[in-house]
Parts: sequence; structure tokens; C-alpha cells
Amino acid sequence: MSQSNSVNRRISLASRPVGAPISANFSLEETAIPTPASGELLLRTSYLSLDPYMRGRMNDGASYAEPVAINDTMVGATVCQVVTSLHPDYQAGEWVLAYTGWQDYGISDGEGLIKLGAEPTNPSYALGILGMPGFTAYMGLLDIGQPKSGDTLVVAAATGPVGATVGQIGKIKGCYVVGVAGGAEKCQYAVDVLGFDKCIDHKADDFDAQLKAACPKGIDVYFENVGGKVFDSVLPLLNTGARVPVCGLVSQYNATELPSGPDRLSLLMGTLLVKRIKMQGFIIFDDYAPRYNEFFVDMMDWLQAGKIKYREHMIDGLENAPAAFTGMLQGENFGKLVIKVA
Repeated sequence: MSQSNSVNRRISLASRPVGAPISANFSLEETAIPTPASGELLLRTSYLSLDPYMRGRMNDGASYAEPVAINDTMVGATVCQVVTSLHPDYQAGEWVLAYTGWQDYGISDGEGLIKLGAEPTNPSYALGILGMPGFTAYMGLLDIGQPKSGDTLVVAAATGPVGATVGQIGKIKGCYVVGVAGGAEKCQYAVDVLGFDKCIDHKADDFDAQLKAACPKGIDVYFENVGGKVFDSVLPLLNTGARVPVCGLVSQYNATELPSGPDRLSLLMGTLLVKRIKMQGFIIFDDYAPRYNEFFVDMMDWLQAGKIKYREHMIDGLENAPAAFTGMLQGENFGKLVIKVA
């Protein structure tokens, strides 16, 4: 189904998921293309970012951001072109990074838009390596993780947009980098293409033993974006003074109850105390927005020098976003998941 010049397709939240999202939780609708008022812009979506945080926005519990309301358009970052501008700072044809969500067209008053120019190279990169995922990796690792040359850095979801960037920045900073990924193909990519020293398949029966063998000096920095059994294996390997930036817990997003088994909270708290471990969560734009330009300059330099490799998982068609999203939560994507809308 191609994008239309006369109809706005949008995907709304039809119902709140219990556990993993299913197709019935989404609704694909056709509406009229909105008309901008004075001071506004009409934006046409070219690329839509799909990210794990969206699963949390489908719930109605308290969080760092308001949940998506039933029948409202699913939220998400987009790369758009300006169709019509009634705003003095924008012209028709310009490209922008916006947050118009899962739809063909959106209205903006200009707040929060980032200009990408008239003819940007690789415009979809603004949703990944030059956008929220890359920024998350950069600030989480460098500001909270504070890696030093010779440190052992472990990162889960090692071939995802955040994990892949964390590991490569770690190598730039002189770390010994161990990735954790799902499957032999992803692990080989992490070593052969991204330059990790090791990568362990979390699906392996002897994952604990493999991770311990890969980290003979223990772990100085663990970048947490998965949680679950991976963190259980990491915890006893953390060194005194280790740093643990926490940006996500994707393995738990579909959980409907706490995991079974013994209560491990006292083990976690005791380890943090005895080993003086720093474990800090962060929300990237809430906590670091003023430092975006610092990140952008460094990342552009690394990309142009070939020090950072980046992989996109591009899927055509807005109508395929729900299936792609549910697949991402199961680890089916390989690289930054982007929907090509236009």
C-alpha cells in the first residue's frame, strides 16, 4: 500500500496489550490529510523509527512519559519533508526530524523539530546513529560508564542500534569489548564487522560459563539495555567500582508479572554495596538534550573516519509497522529498525 497525496493513513492503539503485542492491538485507518493553521507545517513522513520504548507507552501505568491513549496515533520519531509551511522558519521541501508518529502526514508548530537540510545524505540516519539510539549509546557510556583504556566493557543486544554503537565507542576508548547477542550470525557480525573482541550467544546452554571465560578480568562497565538472564550472569562478574548505565530492559517489556524464582533483590543490593558499584538509569533527551551537539560532532567525525559502522533493518510500508514492531521485541531485527513510509 503506497503513500497517497489525498489520504492520511495512521496506525492507532486499538487496545492495550497483555504480554506481547498482537495485531489486534493496532488499527490501520484512513483519515483526511490535516490542514496547517498559521504558524504550522504539514509534514509528510518518509521514514518511521521503531524502538523498544514504544512498548512501555502502550501501557497505562505511570512512567517517564504519558501513555498513548486508546485510538490515538502510535508515537514515534520520523524523518519528514515539509509539504506546506505557514511557519516563517521552514520552507516546503526541507527535511526535518520530527515526532509525528505512525502516520503518513502530521502537523507541527515547529517545536522540537530538527532541520536536516534540503538534500540530506542518508536522512534515515537521523533516526539511528545520528539520533536517539546513537545519542543514548554515547552519553550513557561516556558520561555514566566512564570507560578507561584497558577496561572490560560488556554490552547486551550487541548488534542493535544502541549496543552496536556502545561497543564501537568502547573500542575507540581502548576497552576490551564483549558483546551479547542472539544467534551465531549476529555474534559473528559483532566481531568481524563491528570490531568487538568477543561476542557470546545468549541462547547458548552454557552462556554463564562462556561469559565468564570471555571476561577473565571481570567486568568494569556493563551497558544495560536487556535485563533478565543476561544481567543475572553479569552481576557476579562485576568488579569493584564497576559502572552500569541502564537505558532499557527489553527482555521484561512484555512481562505481566515478576519473574519466578528466589527474590534476588538482596543479592543485587549487597553487590552494589560491597563492590561500590554505580548503577544509574537515564532518559536520553530528558537528561542530556543540551549536549546533543557535542555528540553529533563526535559521531560525524567517527563515521567519516570509518571508526563507526552502522546497519539499518529497513522494512517497506507503513502497514507493516505492527508486525515489524512485535518482531523487534522478539529480537528478529538485525540493526536499527526503520519503516520506509514514502
